[in-house]
Amino acid sequence: MVLPDCFMKNTPRLLKSIFTVFSLLSVLQFAAAQNVPVINLDQLEERLEQGRDTTYVVNFWATWCSPCVKELPYFENLGETRANKPFKVLLVTLDFAENLKTKVIPFIKKKEIKSEVLLLDESNPNKWIPRVSNAWSGAIPATIFINKQKKTRHFHEGSFKEGELDSKLNEIGL
Repeated sequence: MVLPDCFMKNTPRLLKSIFTVFSLLSVLQFAAAQNVPVINLDQLEERLEQGRDTTYVVNFWATWCSPCVKELPYFENLGETRANKPFKVLLVTLDFAENLKTKVIPFIKKKEIKSEVLLLDESNPNKWIPRVSNAWSGAIPATIFINKQKKTRHFHEGSFKEGELDSKLNEIGL
């Protein structure tokens, strides 16, 4: 195959442009992954008030928690399969705020997490854990299912296996 002279003359510029576009896309993807707000419980509750007709699945997890990490793909899949509905998966990490840039963001990038991730920065678990649920011992993973319009709030402590999230949502009417 013979390439036209104009292509051959512009090849270095073309390659440089392609490289620039790919570099920009990589930076933008990493910048998006970096958007992990550090919040407190009041801010999380405000966030859950934003969508009265939205079903929220809020998973409390941490990068160092093996059962948490194992079930993250199930939450990702759940968010993707219900993307066209008023439905939102929030992944609330309980990692320390000082580990945001060194552990949490690299973890999110490596695992290609697309769900919204928030870092909960609360200092006294004895005060904030009962606000999430009186049934919560503090162990993770833990998940709450909320729909304000349907007046539904269901708490689940422990991990899920593949397919169990959909079953749980059906069981509680969401």
